[in-house]
Amino acid sequence: MVDRYLSGRAAMVTGGASGQGRAIALALAARGADVAIGSYLASHGAVPKGQDSYFPAEQELKAACREIEAQGVRAIGLDLDVRANASCDAFVAATEKAFGKIDILINSAGIAAEQPMVGHPDETWLNIIDTNLTGYYRTIKRCLPGMIDRKWGRIVNIASTAANVGAKDNAAYCASKAGILGLTRCVALEGAPHGVTCNAINPGFVNTRMLRSTLRTMKARDNDPRSEEQMIADIAATYPQKRIIEPEEIGNLAAFLCHDDALGIAAEDITIAAGSLW
Repeated sequence: MVDRYLSGRAAMVTGGASGQGRAIALALAARGADVAIGSYLASHGAVPKGQDSYFPAEQELKAACREIEAQGVRAIGLDLDVRANASCDAFVAATEKAFGKIDILINSAGIAAEQPMVGHPDETWLNIIDTNLTGYYRTIKRCLPGMIDRKWGRIVNIASTAANVGAKDNAAYCASKAGILGLTRCVALEGAPHGVTCNAINPGFVNTRMLRSTLRTMKARDNDPRSEEQMIADIAATYPQKRIIEPEEIGNLAAFLCHDDALGIAAEDITIAAGSLW
């Protein structure tokens, strides 16, 4: 049986209806936290051309809430655009109305793009930075004051191995993830005297729909004859553990960083990539 060490805590997870965010939300719920999840939904339209992401349907958001509630905790789910102040305000207000507070903030919403610097579209660059970096700023800015007042808080930012290792045709993504590490360290220093920690997790390749979106882009761009499954197998073969990471592994690490025993872990970026640097 999982230790319910987060009983009485309230969490907010961006990108929480799918992929790593969903896995983190379920991990927090299993440990007793009430969880609010917000995701940019498919009702807004398809993923813009040239960008890689996954927009879940409203049914997936509702299904994730049911899975959270099955852990014996409360859940709410909202459409969330982390690029918009009004949307972030609404998400925070709904979470505080439902649970009375926000003890834990998980920033997991994100997008990527395979674009060379030569001819890089400005719109794509700005959208990735606004989502992956400024979106984290927006939610932290809104949640940190209450954590400081209550003398307890946990902020976990999902970055990437791309934060420390560059990749051809990924300038915007790598820049946004590197920026998350700087943001994480500054927030950790601000929260440290008040019992608030802030850390980043740097996943390598994770078995999510977003990964498959990226692989489809690469496959089309390079006229690659391999199937998605073969591409994943080939990536796994380059990892020391000969596998890629599953979303549940990210969830379990994020949940541990919210434990009282993890108070001393702050301003860190923790790589989880099956032994690989990328």
